[in-house]
This record gives sequence, structure tokens and C-alpha cells, in this order.
Amino acid sequence: MYIDSHCHINFPELAARMPEVLAKMAENRVTHALCVSVDLPDFPSVLALAEQYPHIYASVGVHPDYEDTPEPTVEQLVELAQHPKIIAIGETGLDYYRLEGDLEWQRERFRTHIRASRETRKPLIIHTRSASEDTIRIMREEGAGTRDGGVAGVMHCFTESLEVAQAAIEMGFYISFSGIVTFKSAKDLQAVARAVPLERILIETDSPYLAPVPYRGKMNEPGYVAHVAEYIATLKEVPLREVADRTTGNFFNLFQHAKV
Repeated sequence: MYIDSHCHINFPELAARMPEVLAKMAENRVTHALCVSVDLPDFPSVLALAEQYPHIYASVGVHPDYEDTPEPTVEQLVELAQHPKIIAIGETGLDYYRLEGDLEWQRERFRTHIRASRETRKPLIIHTRSASEDTIRIMREEGAGTRDGGVAGVMHCFTESLEVAQAAIEMGFYISFSGIVTFKSAKDLQAVARAVPLERILIETDSPYLAPVPYRGKMNEPGYVAHVAEYIATLKEVPLREVADRTTGNFFNLFQHAKV
């Protein structure tokens, strides 16, 4: 079985066809999915899915790309995270690719999420793009890692270098690969996926975006996460069952508030 560790099925294009999305998950033996929050105004739609479906979990957080949105406080995130179906804090992190100028607000938002994670003991979902140096620095400064009293988390939709992956793993984090790893052009990322130990890997779709080969260019959905697993098994030259079992076990090891 497989688990989609990061999706956005509350987004309108997927929410409108929820029965079909859930049926495709069942068809492809995707037993659970984590629906990830990107801002507080839309958080109720994320939580509603987790409340409605036993095999869907949720997170609470504000994405670093969302500039014009209510800013979360540690207290808000901690309070919202008390719900039993909320198993993670995020997604959070830094993105210097899409936004320019003074991004200190982004760094402060990231620190807020790390502090909420430490207080709730729920793992972080970290987004980093063109900002890996500051991302790792703030993770260390705020004690996000297990050695510093944090509960770690996952570096989602990973596209950075092996050195960044290793720095995160040293702090207790997992590395999650999306459909990008299946793209022909993603040679560097494929090398990272080969090198990262299977016991530190999660798989995800980040749907409705980034559909894996053979669905590249189409709308993504959680059922397609099986294709990510298949590609990683080929890269690592291990049985598909091993990738499925390890990544599923890794998910429940990390997100300990989730129930099998």
C-alpha cells in the first residue's frame, strides 16, 4: 500500500470530483493521504475533509508564497492543531524563487511555525525553494531537529542538493519526493533520490500539481503517488513492495498522531 504524504485535495479542481479522487486512491492501493493547509482562511476546508474521511489527515499552516493573507501566531497554530485529525504543522518554510524584496516576514512566519511544532509536538512540513541556506539555518536556530528538542518533520517536494538533504536528515527530518523525480530532466534530483536512504524517504503528489510520468501535464491526484514509488524502486533497484512498505512505515513513524 502507499500513502500520499502531501496533497491539496481541498483545492476546487480536486474537491469538485472527490468521489472520483477517492476511487482512484482505492484502485491504486493508496490507503491514506495528508491534505496540507496553505492559509488560515481555507483551513476549514482542509479540516472538513479530514473530519469526513477516516483515511484523510490534515495539517495547519500558512505557505511562504502567500503574502497577502492573515499572519498566523504561535498561539493560533497551537490551538488549531489540538484537533485529533491535525497531524502536522505547515506547510511552512522559505521561497525566494517566486517572491523578491524584503522577505523577513517570510522568515518570521517560518520561525512561528517551528515554535508551534515544538509546542504541539507535531512535525513540520517544510517547503524550500531557492532558499536552502536560510531554511537550514533557521531550522537549526529554532531547534526544529530532534537533537534540539524539536520533533523534526519532512522536507516536502524535495528539489535541493544532496548536501541539503543530509543536513535535514541529520536533524531527524525525512525527505519527500514528488512526481518531479520521474521527469526526464530531473537527473540531479534522481541522483539525490538514489543516495537518500530508503528509511528517510516519503512519497507525495503535491496534487493537483506536478503529475508524475506518465501523467505529466495533466491534473495530479493522490492515486498517482504509486507512480512515484515505482520510479524510486527502479532508481534504487529494489522491489516495489520494499519502497511501498518503507515509505508507509516512515509516514506513521513521523506522523505519530496518525492512526494506521
